This record gives sequence, structure tokens and C-alpha cells, in this order.
Amino acid sequence: MADRHLPVRPDLDQLRHQAKDLLAAVRRGDPSAAADLRKHHPEAVEPGAAKLADAQLALARSYGVASWPRLVLACRLIDAIWTDDAGAVRALVAKHPRLLHEDARGVKGNWGPPMSYAANLGRDRIIEMLRGLGASDVQFAFGRACLQGRVETARRLHAMGARPVPGSVMGPAESQNGSGLALLLDLGAEIGDEHGDRLAPVAMVLETYSRNPEGKHRCLELFARHGISLPETPSMAVHRGRVDLLEGHLRLDPGLLSRTFSHEEIYPPALGCHADASLALHGTPLAGGTLLHLCVDNDEIEIARWLVDRGADVNARAGVDDEGFGGHTALFGCVVSQPYRVGLRKDDGFARWLLDRGADPNARASLRKRLRFVADESPHEYRDVTPLAWGERFHDQDWVSRPAMRLIAERGGQV
Repeated sequence: MADRHLPVRPDLDQLRHQAKDLLAAVRRGDPSAAADLRKHHPEAVEPGAAKLADAQLALARSYGVASWPRLVLACRLIDAIWTDDAGAVRALVAKHPRLLHEDARGVKGNWGPPMSYAANLGRDRIIEMLRGLGASDVQFAFGRACLQGRVETARRLHAMGARPVPGSVMGPAESQNGSGLALLLDLGAEIGDEHGDRLAPVAMVLETYSRNPEGKHRCLELFARHGISLPETPSMAVHRGRVDLLEGHLRLDPGLLSRTFSHEEIYPPALGCHADASLALHGTPLAGGTLLHLCVDNDEIEIARWLVDRGADVNARAGVDDEGFGGHTALFGCVVSQPYRVGLRKDDGFARWLLDRGADPNARASLRKRLRFVADESPHEYRDVTPLAWGERFHDQDWVSRPAMRLIAERGGQV
């Protein structure tokens, strides 16, 4: 496994600076830099004799790319695809024909070879040109176009021979892309994973982090339209973005606004969701939370407004379990959340809205969290923390929203 993760769109200038920084650190005797050089350079290079080419090679290999020239090619090819420069792509492939069939980034990844990479971005001219040059990844490119909701691109690839296959719907289910899912269903795709599990894509939509609320709503409505029975519960109404359904629940249950919900109520086992809470990709724990907690994690600010306008308490606390964990308010969810890790939420909008409506910046709670699909999957405990302390102490800082932290500090929050 590579020590470093190559971004979807790597920046060549930044990589050049990284190589120079690595060389400088090696020459001044930095132990970690020397270890990097030893680990990733195929030859034994004395730190004092290291050259820039040595640092570049070690850096490329630390990203999982075979060589520095291959990394440079990847950056140039990807930039040409992003800028829709078909001429530049053609020139690179003509000079280096192997690029046509290798992953565009030079390292195995889910964006695929150049044609599939272009399908992610809807670069139809480039797709047509690469197909004419002999690109063969039509089926994979079709899947990527559906996953990204590039409907017209997917139709072009379908005309080239790509077809829905068992499990096709899992891509747009994971990305919560309603347009891609709708196209696949129109083309005859079955709801299910590659093993035929009809609930797997439903659980995927619910348990993946909310990267696209409107797309998530559409996916769930499509499932319902195609015979999936969604439970008539308040938490499912939030998942579906359905204020009209919540209005009906509130009429039946006047205590709904202060009610807390278990993990099973939020992620129903009857829809294939896991009993293990860590497999539902949220940041701040949701089990025992109110509908307002659920709104924060799922970026449902319109529903949150509806709840508060009808009397929901912005300082309502999650339930506390037998070991003393819980008691956090919705503001904690603005600090640690999966979408911050992937860069989807870059502002402090939800935190600002909660604070403007009286959220306590110094509420205290004890939380326990286990992340999955990261380097450290062990449970971590945080006793008696404020929202700021929750963020400052959290064991994976990639999940922490710095804009929300700054705002909470400005409003009197303390660590």
C-alpha cells in the first residue's frame, strides 16, 4: 500500500515542491525524510549524496507510482482531461500509447484509465477520440459516468456497447446520485448488488455519508417507486427530505421534537443496514440523537429550520448510554463529520445557524467514536468535552471542520 494518497487531480507544481522539500529534509538529516528515501528508493543512497532525482523517485513511489516521469505524465494527462483539451490528450497518448490502458493517475484507483477518467467529468469529445484510438474500458467508463450522474455521457457509452450489469446501481447509490440511478433503472438495471441483494443499494444510500442530500432524496424515492418498502418513521422522513411526512408524524406525536432515536431507528436493519454503528459513515455519533442531530449530519438545514420553528430545542441533548457516553447537542455534529473529511462542506453555515438560534458553544458531553475505512479503526473516548474540545482532541483531524471551530471560538466557545 502506498504511504501517500495521490489526489484525483494531482498538482505537478505542488509535487515538485514536495520533492524539493524532501531533498532538503534528507540533506539536513531529518530521520523521517531519510526513512522515506530508504523505503522508497530502489538503491541505497547516502543522504549527503542525494540528488533531486532521488527525492523525486522516492516521492513518486511513496504515492504508488512507478517513477517520477510517470507521475509527471499522469499530471499532464489529467490536466488535459480536466480542461477538455482533446488535442493535448491525443498528443500524450500518441507519444506514450500505454497510457491508453493504464490508470490515468499511474496508480490503481477507481477513476480508471483515461477514457473512464474522462467519463467521470463528462468529457465526451475526449471519450470519442480515445475510443477511436482503441480505448477498451467502455463498460467501466459507463459505470463511472452513471456514478457521477453524467447522463448524456453514459448514454453515449451505452451506444458504444456498455450495458447495466448486476450491481450497477451500487455506484450511484454510493455517490447518492439520483440522475445516474434513474438512468440505470430506465435502461433495465435491477435494484441489487452483484450478488442480487435487493436491499444492498438502499443500505448504501442510507449508510454512506450525505454527500448529496437532493440526490439521496431522489434515490430513496426511486427505490420506493420500484417496490422497496420504506418504513413510515420520522427518521426515514428526514432521510427522504420529506417535511410533509414529518408534519403528519408531529400531529400524531406532539413529543416528536424532543424524542431521541436509536441506531436501529435511524439505520433500519429491515433495509439491510448494519447493527454495527461504525459502519454507518457519520462523524459525531447519531445513536440516541434527536431529529435535529440527524439533520446536521445529513445536511438537512431546511428540515432543521422547520423543526426549530415548531419548537425544537437547539440545545437538546442526545441520550446517555449505560457507560456515560452521549449527551451531546447538535452543534457537536457541525465539528466532526464525514463530509468535512472529503471536502464537501467547506463553510460554517450549519454551525452559524445553530449559534444564531441560541446553541450553547460550551455544552459538555462524553463521546466515544470508532471510524472505519481509515488507518486507525480503534475506538476512542472523549470525556466531558465541549464542541471545541471534541474537535481539538479528535483522533483524525481530517474529519474536523476548521471553519466551524473558528466560528464557535468567536462565539465564546472554549476548549
